[in-house]
Amino acid sequence: MTRQAIKTQNAPTPAGHYSQGVRVGDEIFVAGSGPYTPEGHTLVEGGIAEQTRQTLRNIIAIVEAGGGTAADIVKVTVYLKDMGQFKEMDDAYAEFFPENPPARTTIQAALWGEGRMIVIDAIAKLG
Repeated sequence: MTRQAIKTQNAPTPAGHYSQGVRVGDEIFVAGSGPYTPEGHTLVEGGIAEQTRQTLRNIIAIVEAGGGTAADIVKVTVYLKDMGQFKEMDDAYAEFFPENPPARTTIQAALWGEGRMIVIDAIAKLG
């Protein structure tokens, strides 16, 4: 099966040697993405809710660049710097998946980058 790297200017460029996402057949694997703007790669201002929204906008942009939509996302992993922010993150997350949300795992983790409160990765299944 062909493996195709996904690149889009609608999400921040990788900070290291990895692809924003990879499409293999009808599946898209999105690398961990954070709350940075596509243009300028700057951290969004605001708290965990706004960081969650920006991170999900980035994830969806990568899925769309691979030929999918938000509705194709079947699994996400959310990495929170502080589990005390779970409720605020969850409320913002629900805005993007109001019905039939993907399966999700949420864990607390040490995150690279000053001010970053969240990282999310995702898997999408097309069709």
